[in-house]
Amino acid sequence: MKNYPNPFIPERADPYITKGSDGYYYFTASYPAFHDEFHGYDRIALRRSKNVEGLRNAEEKTVWLAHKEGIMSRHIWAPELHEIDGKWYVFFAAGNSDDKWHIRPYVLMCNGTDPINDTWEEKGKAQPADGDDISFNSFSLDMTYFEHNSKHYLIWAEIIGASSLFMAEINPDSPWKLISQPILLSKPEYDWEKVRFSVNEGASVLKGEDKIFVFFSASGTGAEYCMGYLWADNAADLMDITSWHKTTEPVLSTKDLIGEAGPGHNSFVYDEEGSLLLVYHARPESHFDKSCGTYDDEPLYDPCRHARIKHVKFDEKGFPVIL
Repeated sequence: MKNYPNPFIPERADPYITKGSDGYYYFTASYPAFHDEFHGYDRIALRRSKNVEGLRNAEEKTVWLAHKEGIMSRHIWAPELHEIDGKWYVFFAAGNSDDKWHIRPYVLMCNGTDPINDTWEEKGKAQPADGDDISFNSFSLDMTYFEHNSKHYLIWAEIIGASSLFMAEINPDSPWKLISQPILLSKPEYDWEKVRFSVNEGASVLKGEDKIFVFFSASGTGAEYCMGYLWADNAADLMDITSWHKTTEPVLSTKDLIGEAGPGHNSFVYDEEGSLLLVYHARPESHFDKSCGTYDDEPLYDPCRHARIKHVKFDEKGFPVIL
């Protein structure tokens, strides 16, 4: 089991690593902002390597820049790179110059098979299914994709009352448009989900031998940030909310860490040795006393959130254990 440096990549929040059918590992994350939205959060950048460790020092290439004005011009957040039926897509969130908090999910499609060097086409804002007049009408972000039992799904966070997780089916031929009405997958219920803000966001899917898991992040984005998960049986109807069960306590929080604070917004990947990795961001512990070099009172504009890696194993009951 390979040990990875901590931090793995400095100043990269919302880290996402995936392995493509081309054999390469790809890394993307929120490009940092310093003190306000005008000094960062302005691009989507990718790295690739033949192994996970090589991503640390791999060349970072900007494949898309934010618009100067209008939609997709502010707060470019939490990109995820997904290969769907042989095509590459990036899901990301963005605001606009008229209202930087008018955050919505958007989709890019690669016009080729090389996501680093081929061009990217804007497919626009994520679209609700016909007859759905609720989805993406309010602050919404952190869209992720997964396939399970030959069905394809999107999960995203949207503020309807509180920031909650919603899920719907898609057609993989046009993964920016829902084909079903969404279900409310999870909303903040417990105290650990309501510190500073009531939030469920940053969903990430993990498949076990007989269960499927949706990890998510909760509370504000400072040292209070933490992670929990939902799970369902592999054979269950995932669009039936009664199939899902939720942890009553966080599975990773500041108290579980040494020298780190506010873990969250994770992804999963198996490295080249077959080890299951949890890829997440957390601040240095110095965030508590404001001595982190780039500290800002608004956590969103403090780039001192670093990509980090932990190993994960499944216990005898098939549940993930973060090591």
